[in-house]
Amino acid sequence: SHPTPPTFDGLDDHNGIRNHDEIAFWAKYVDPAKSSFAYDDKGRRGGLGAGANFVIAGDQNADPVDGDSYENAIQQLLTSRYIRDPKPSSKGAVEDSRIENAEKPDNNKGNPKYDTGDFGTPPGNLRIDYVLPSKNLKVRSTGVFWPKLSDPDSWLYEPYTDPATGKQAVLSDHHPVWLTVNPGRCGH
Repeated sequence: SHPTPPTFDGLDDHNGIRNHDEIAFWAKYVDPAKSSFAYDDKGRRGGLGAGANFVIAGDQNADPVDGDSYENAIQQLLTSRYIRDPKPSSKGAVEDSRIENAEKPDNNKGNPKYDTGDFGTPPGNLRIDYVLPSKNLKVRSTGVFWPKLSDPDSWLYEPYTDPATGKQAVLSDHHPVWLTVNPGRCGH
């Protein structure tokens, strides 16, 4: 899933509203009581059935606390009774936030250990990439690949000179989020 970023628009907040609605699709699709609006190419209506195993994965372009999201868009997924938020984290995001805030504070209120994207200031680092399993899947482990500067893999996110433009660039401003689950009912 990759809803549009809630930025790059005018006072109408068209992209913010679109992001909210694209996230709302998934929140409704996994809820059997709210998914009758959806239909497939053969005209079959409905989303996932009760008790379905699933994982919603992707760049939702919405932070639960900070950023430009419209009406707390990602909360539609994070508070769903069908979805588990495993809250993947990294020590690299905390380190990066500390370094960037020493240079120029971003005033973000969210816990930086959950951040997945590095966008400079503003808006700073945000949690916008997700792996959200159904509540009936047991999460074994999860995390964000955001290596600390002392990690041998940190070179993957070091700036390099883009040969096409001659400008400084990084491979991505997003950090991969991963999840390991056990299929079947988790039981509480």
